[in-house]
Amino acid sequence: MKQLSRREMLCGLTIGAGLALWPSSSPAEKERAKPNIVFILADDLGYGGLGCYGQEKIKTPHIDRMALEGMRFTQAYAGSTVCAPSRCALMTGLHTGHCRIRGNHSLTRPDALSLLEEDMTVAESLRSAGYHTALIGKWGLGEPHTPGGPLKKGFQEFYGYTDQGEAHNYYPEWLWRNDEKESLPGNVLEMPRVAKERVTYSHDLFTKEALTFIDRQKDDPFFLYLAYTLPHANNEASRVREHGMEVPEEGIYADEDWPPAQRGHAAMISRLDRDVGALLDRLKEKGIAENTLVIFASDNGPHREGGADPDFFQDSGPFRGIKRDLYEGGIRVPAIAWWPGVIAPGQVSDHPWAFWDFPATAVELARAEAPEDDGISIVPTLKGEGEQAVHDTFYWEFHEGGCKQAVRFGDWKAIQPGRKKKMELYDLSQDPQEQNNCIDRHPEKAMAAKRFLRQERRESEDFPLR
Repeated sequence: MKQLSRREMLCGLTIGAGLALWPSSSPAEKERAKPNIVFILADDLGYGGLGCYGQEKIKTPHIDRMALEGMRFTQAYAGSTVCAPSRCALMTGLHTGHCRIRGNHSLTRPDALSLLEEDMTVAESLRSAGYHTALIGKWGLGEPHTPGGPLKKGFQEFYGYTDQGEAHNYYPEWLWRNDEKESLPGNVLEMPRVAKERVTYSHDLFTKEALTFIDRQKDDPFFLYLAYTLPHANNEASRVREHGMEVPEEGIYADEDWPPAQRGHAAMISRLDRDVGALLDRLKEKGIAENTLVIFASDNGPHREGGADPDFFQDSGPFRGIKRDLYEGGIRVPAIAWWPGVIAPGQVSDHPWAFWDFPATAVELARAEAPEDDGISIVPTLKGEGEQAVHDTFYWEFHEGGCKQAVRFGDWKAIQPGRKKKMELYDLSQDPQEQNNCIDRHPEKAMAAKRFLRQERRESEDFPLR
């Protein structure tokens, strides 16, 4: 199947817009045809963390089954190498050269980690198209009292954490329900926060809330953004315990002769797997699986926090780097699409796409208004119909410890590790592990990369390039 560039695809918009005006079905038929959309986001789950991506020690039978029943992507990219900018790209359709939030910490002011009124989200687009919208889990793009609060950015229901720091305490004293704090009495203890003395694990509440939401909304089109916090570490817990991989029980890993943090890490991923399976089963039970697209992905590469050791399980898979790196291990993530009856089972796609493509994909399926963004819909790939447009470039920047940039163009990938450091260049078709810096052998590619790094960003007062 021929792949069109973004530029070639845009040339056909005028014709396509004219054809779209021709009536093809009644409004009622169109409304029924709108698929439900569920995006499940794991937190710090590496490319190699799942059985279907080569993991041999950690058991993930339900997500593996999801891949067998759907489409597994081998070249899916997170929005960034840390959570806040990655989620910003996912919600706004803008990469980190253009989006509002480009790091977990602003270089200029502490309140910069909030979307503003003018920042359009996919939830706002889908809500305008008649979808009921819900966010369950971790937000990280604005507190309730700011313009970036979830209810101000298109979500009609919210349950979870708004603050990134609070989100990694798995036994919180309260969670937000919409704009109100909802107490969890069994978790109210004096410091230190010791997991075994608390009773309510937040991840379990998110699963329960998601299943209830599906039960309630099964008859109407909905968008559910289920932003789990597993398997992120609780660094606060690691200061008072032997590790911060906080989980109620180690389950099938309890007898493994592994370091405690690795047993906890594995148990977190298997718990996540169990609950993804429960959600897919609930969609089938309610008879709406064939009208529901579910995408599962992770917000960035694996971490080395709370005692976790990404080398122990080879969490990055075959790639170099982890969270906070712009090498493939920091930004290439597991991603699976599941839609029974629409996505043919057992597919493996090497189509490159990134988080900023999700809003374009969702609004096409919902026939919603598409805001101006950096995304390209991957609906042709999902459905196996039509010609799939491709990106000319993928761009990332990261603002912790000095601004770093990366750009992928075709099979070439350039990384600018700092303002005064020499650029690195890799041919991913021959060297996906990014072991052989070939910049001195390909000066023309280096010049192209430098041009893309300049072109693909707008200056930001909160995240200046310095």
